[in-house]
Amino acid sequence: MRVGAIDIGSYSVRLTIADVSQEGIHILLERGYITSLGSGIKESGRLNKERVEETLRVLEEYKKEMERLGVDRVVAVATEALRRAENSQDFLNLVKERTGIEVRIITPEEEGRLAFLATAYSLRPEGYFLVVDQGGGSTEFVFGRDMEPESVISLPVGIVNLTEEFLRHDPPTEEEIEKLLSFLEERIAPMRRDVDELIGLGGTITTITALEYGVYPYDPGKIHGRELTLSALRKWFKTLVSLPYRERRRRYRQIEDRRAEVIVSGIAMFIKILEVFGKDRLRVGDWGVKHGLLVRELVRKEHSG
Repeated sequence: MRVGAIDIGSYSVRLTIADVSQEGIHILLERGYITSLGSGIKESGRLNKERVEETLRVLEEYKKEMERLGVDRVVAVATEALRRAENSQDFLNLVKERTGIEVRIITPEEEGRLAFLATAYSLRPEGYFLVVDQGGGSTEFVFGRDMEPESVISLPVGIVNLTEEFLRHDPPTEEEIEKLLSFLEERIAPMRRDVDELIGLGGTITTITALEYGVYPYDPGKIHGRELTLSALRKWFKTLVSLPYRERRRRYRQIEDRRAEVIVSGIAMFIKILEVFGKDRLRVGDWGVKHGLLVRELVRKEHSG
């Protein structure tokens, strides 16, 4: 069966098209665009019209891609931005009207479980491990072993709302950075437990991995499963925090335009996670929520015979 899996996040909208069969998951196409759907929700409580329109345009493109490749089933989910916005239902109605795609808003718990499933299936970590799925509006911390997530903790803290709240200057001031780091430590410390391995997901950590290993243009196969050390994260943090965001984009082609604005808060969070958990490195996963949807389809297929 050919499946199209869509993840509408607070920051980016992503599509994976894959053949799901008893042989496993064979990916045919990956797409991702930054639409910043969650921008400004904290202030207004609503989705911004321009961001909605841009997201709809991306979904219309995805619809064409799915038709071109003859997709049999579409599974689409939405996360933090749509959990929080007052006008979420209006957005879902517009998506249905313009693309025919039914989107389901998932809970933080389900979001975390899907990210864990994708990571466990594709990377096969050993022992007791933690998957950190960093998004634009929330970050999920999922603990477990094998293919079984044991607990999901969702922090309503992501790269967009951290940047909006703490980093008002461009580049940020030392005081802003200090406040951001101490806030992160305060929020992450209560989750501390002993884990054998830590795996990071999301656009920030994959971008830093692409920078560290000189991967351009972006190639998921060259990122998925790579290791990133705490010292490499600190190095890139120090480099990027001192530059205005336009300069970050100009100097480093791996950094997308909009990601340049929020990447510093994303790195700060991963640095604090490694420090709190007493680890000097993490593994990086390119598979996320949409891949988890595919793994779930695979499991369903296996159970139905």
